[in-house]
Amino acid sequence: MATGELTSPEAEAPEQHHVEPSHDGHLVPRAQEEEELPYGAVRTASGRISAAEEYRSDQVAAVPFSSSQLNRLDDTLTLVSKHTKLRFSIYLGDLLPEPRAAAEKLHDQLGAAGADSVLIAVDPGRKKLEIVTGPAAKVRLSDRVCDLAAINMVASFKEGDLFGGLLTGLRMLSDQTG
Repeated sequence: MATGELTSPEAEAPEQHHVEPSHDGHLVPRAQEEEELPYGAVRTASGRISAAEEYRSDQVAAVPFSSSQLNRLDDTLTLVSKHTKLRFSIYLGDLLPEPRAAAEKLHDQLGAAGADSVLIAVDPGRKKLEIVTGPAAKVRLSDRVCDLAAINMVASFKEGDLFGGLLTGLRMLSDQTG
């Protein structure tokens, strides 16, 4: 139907209803086959179609890691956290306006858990890296150890290896906890 075109209800195609007999002999609406609906859509009991769509935008950056890399990072975070009894986490994103202050603010959001936490915050777009340790973690990870880990991570990042740099940093920090 073109914009502005008027039609009467009689001119429209009649709505089609599919019915089938129920177990007690009454006619009930038949559920539309799932194959007839687009991917991610279902017909609810009321007959309404509920659909989920993937959000896409040209402004959203590509995910920097593959699924297997994400799994490996998750496993490494779990292992180093268990080994050291410290809580390690990684943040990848903007650290605006001031990288150190932004990283400390993120660490503060951990609340009481922040005392024994280590946050590795990376802003790939601005090429900034910050390692923030809570008071209990700082006793076991000196500034010197964090600086050495940061130097090694940055070396990998400069080679375009964000994933490898993060793994190296996590391992170095884990190995140097007292």
